[in-house]
Amino acid sequence: MSRCPSLQIHPGRGLGFAILGASLHDILTRLKAQPLLYPTIDVTYSPTQPIVAPIVLNLPANGFRLRFDGPDQRLRLIEILDFGRTQLNYKNIDLVKLPEEQTPLSTSSGHVIQYGPAFRHVYNRLMGPTFPGEYLPPQDEADPYTGLYILSYPGIAFTFPLQHTAWSPTADFVSLLSSNATAPAKSLAIFNGGSWQEARQNLFTRPCLNPRSLALSMKGKEHQPDEIEMVHVCGGGLVEMIRRFSVPFRIVLGETTPQDLVAELGPPDAIYRKNDHRLSIHKTRRREQRASHGSYGASPTPSEDLFDVDHSSAHTTTDDSDAEEDDDQREDEQGRSSAKCFYNYFHHGFDIFISYPSNASPPFPQSVSSVRPSTSTKATDHLVATKVLLHGNVPGSYPFNRYRRSRWVIDPEAIEAAEALDSETSFAILSKELRNIWKGNYASVQAEKATQNAIVLDRDWGDSPGSSYEVLEGWEDGEQVQKKGSGAVEGSGSGTTQIYGFPGMLFEVLKNDAK
Repeated sequence: MSRCPSLQIHPGRGLGFAILGASLHDILTRLKAQPLLYPTIDVTYSPTQPIVAPIVLNLPANGFRLRFDGPDQRLRLIEILDFGRTQLNYKNIDLVKLPEEQTPLSTSSGHVIQYGPAFRHVYNRLMGPTFPGEYLPPQDEADPYTGLYILSYPGIAFTFPLQHTAWSPTADFVSLLSSNATAPAKSLAIFNGGSWQEARQNLFTRPCLNPRSLALSMKGKEHQPDEIEMVHVCGGGLVEMIRRFSVPFRIVLGETTPQDLVAELGPPDAIYRKNDHRLSIHKTRRREQRASHGSYGASPTPSEDLFDVDHSSAHTTTDDSDAEEDDDQREDEQGRSSAKCFYNYFHHGFDIFISYPSNASPPFPQSVSSVRPSTSTKATDHLVATKVLLHGNVPGSYPFNRYRRSRWVIDPEAIEAAEALDSETSFAILSKELRNIWKGNYASVQAEKATQNAIVLDRDWGDSPGSSYEVLEGWEDGEQVQKKGSGAVEGSGSGTTQIYGFPGMLFEVLKNDAK
C-alpha cells in the first residue's frame, strides 16, 4: 500500500493545503472530500462551550492534528504527532526518510517504531542556527526520567525528548541536543509567531495573516470575491457586510437586487427552491393575532409567504368568468412563488432569501443609524433580497459544516445595551437585552410576553418542519406559536433546537445556549 502524497511544510504559514487562518469549514470540507487519503477525522469540541473553546481535528491515520479557535473557527495551530504516517518535506528536503511502501509501525514483539528528525538534521540541513529553546521537566508519571526540549524557529518548533539527568541550564544547548541524551524529535508545531514561547501567549486570539478561504490563499487563481469579516445588524432592514479589504457592502432588505448580490458577493454556491406548507397552520394563527393586536413586524402579503397554504379548494365559482379569474390569480401566485429562492453562500456563511418586496422590519427604538436611506420607489413585481440567514456552524449541531461560521454584531450605534450583543453572546444575555430594548414598543402585553416563548424543533426527524428554510419565512414578529415545554429531548441537543423571535430578527438556539 502506497503512502499518502508528501506534504510541504511552510513555517508560519501551513502544512500542504492546510493554511493557518483558513476556516474550519474549508479545511474539513477538503479533508472529507478525500476519504482515501484521510480515512479518519476526529472532531473534538466542548459540548458546553462549542463556540468559545478551541475545536480540534485529529487525523490519527495521517499523524497530525489541527487546532481552531472557537469564536472565528480559524486554523491556529498544526501539530505533527507521528512522523511515520506522512512524508513531510521542507524546501524539498525530507524531514524523515520513510520507506516508499507503507510498513507496520511496530515490530512483531510489539515494539513501536519511532520516526522523527534528529537534531543534527534539523540544525544543519533544514532550519539552521537559532536561539536557545525551552526545557520542560518530566511530567509524565509513566516516564519520570525524560523531559522535553522545545527548539523554536519563526513559525515552527520541534520537541525533542531529553534525559532529565543530562539537563543543565548552563550547558550549551547545541552540544546537549547533539548528544546521545537527546532522542529524535517526537512532535512539531506550525504556528503564526516569532517563537513558540511568544506565540502561545495569544495563539487563539492574535490577528490572522491569511484569509479564511483556501481559494483566496492560493496564488494564481482567478478573481474571488472578498470574504466577509463581520456582519453588522443595523435594524430597519439594514445589514452591513464588513469585508476583509473592500469597502463594506450594505444590504437594504426589500431593495437590494439579486444582481447587486452577485456583483458584490459573487455568484451563489447554490440556489435553493422549495414549497412546503406544513407550517402554514401557525402562520394563519399569526395573521389572526396580528389583526387583533397589531404587533410589530412585516405584514404578510401573498407575495411574502414562501410556504403559503394552497387555498384552491376554498374557491367556489358561480360563473365561467369568475372561474377564469380565479385560475389566472392562482397561476400568477404560483409563478411568483416559484420565482422565490435562497441564494446559498456556503463559503461566506449565510443565505439570502430572494422574494418580492414587503413591509420593512421596524428600526430599533430611538435608533438613528438604522433609519433606512431614502431610495426611489421600486415596483413590487421585482425580485429583491428580503431576508438574510446567518449560520453559526456550531459543532455538534445538525447542520454542522454545511456553512462557514458567520460572525455578526448588532450595531452598537443602533441600540443601548450594557454590553456588545454579537454571535458569541450567550442567548440568555442576548434575549434579556433585546427584551429591554423593545420593552414598551409592543402593541400588547401578550405580544411582549410571547418573545419569552419558543417553537421547539427536532431536526433528527429528517425532512421535518425543522428545516431552517421552512421556518425562516415570517417568524420574526415575536408571536407565540408554541410554548417551550418539558418534552424537549435531553442530551447534546444536536437535533433539538428552539426558535425565538424578535422584531426583525429570529434566533435558532441549541440546548447549550449556542446560536
